[in-house]
Amino acid sequence: MPLRLVLEPRQATAPLRALISLATTLGLAWAFGSLVFALAGADGVSGIGAAWRAMLQGALGSALASCWVALFMAPGLPPRLLLPVALAAGAAGGAAWAFAPALLKARLGVNEILSTLLLNYVAVLFMEHLYYGPWRDPAGLGFPGTAELPEAVWLPTFFETRVHLGLPLAIALAGALWWLLARTRWGFRARVLGLSPKAAAYAGFRSARITVTAMCLSGALAGLAGTGELLGVQHRVQDGLASGLGFAGIVVAFLARLNLLAVPLAALFLGALLVGADQLQTELRLPGTAVLALEGALLFGALLGEFLAANRLRLVRRGRKEPGHVG
Repeated sequence: MPLRLVLEPRQATAPLRALISLATTLGLAWAFGSLVFALAGADGVSGIGAAWRAMLQGALGSALASCWVALFMAPGLPPRLLLPVALAAGAAGGAAWAFAPALLKARLGVNEILSTLLLNYVAVLFMEHLYYGPWRDPAGLGFPGTAELPEAVWLPTFFETRVHLGLPLAIALAGALWWLLARTRWGFRARVLGLSPKAAAYAGFRSARITVTAMCLSGALAGLAGTGELLGVQHRVQDGLASGLGFAGIVVAFLARLNLLAVPLAALFLGALLVGADQLQTELRLPGTAVLALEGALLFGALLGEFLAANRLRLVRRGRKEPGHVG
């Protein structure tokens, strides 16, 4: 059966164009998320663990901010300004949600993993309160969720597919973040602080300001991930809005080896691979967990390759004396 799928691709159950569109859409959602982890790994200021937890909070916070703009500010804004304002509100909402744990770490030394972990529950419960309560769609037939956002705030799509404006935005952000870390004074100071806080303190760097800025920047990126999912795909706040963005973002970031420029390509690759795995489920009757197993195998292979590239393994026979051994 697998050979038949390779030799006879025309028998696929879905059109190729739809598969490419879906793979690209998944890749876009993960690209924004993995930029958060790649930035955390590149600057070293905010750890990967804290970035994963801040990813969910920023995505949900930004979705709420963008939804508020679309639902309650749309009548008073020109249609041309509605989408830029919603995007800016999403980025600002993600940054604002990351500001509290960043300030606690910079001023009081509170572990950012602990603070972001506790704030996860606040973000999820607050969002559920809104779409189960005051923001619930009266015409939703009892289903929890907001009303559909106006089309003026939707992200434009290309070539009659689901691929939206997030594609060029993700590529532009990856290049801008690489330039920020590799070519600016702030990026150099952030990398020094991540590698050696003592060296940064000896050089007179303002560690607290750098930490707060880096974590808020990560929150803004997470905010754009949630905003892109809301305005480009789901068009309403509902359950499962940011589901899977954090885990997939970690896999993509490590597949790209924390290289900001490689993140969009790694995200598109993973999206295409998982969409193909879904098709194999349909054709071969594979269980749904096969996709998760494939994702885990990819991450394990990437980590194993990283380990083998940094270490040399040598087999030594028992009882054999090493050169220069005396005795």
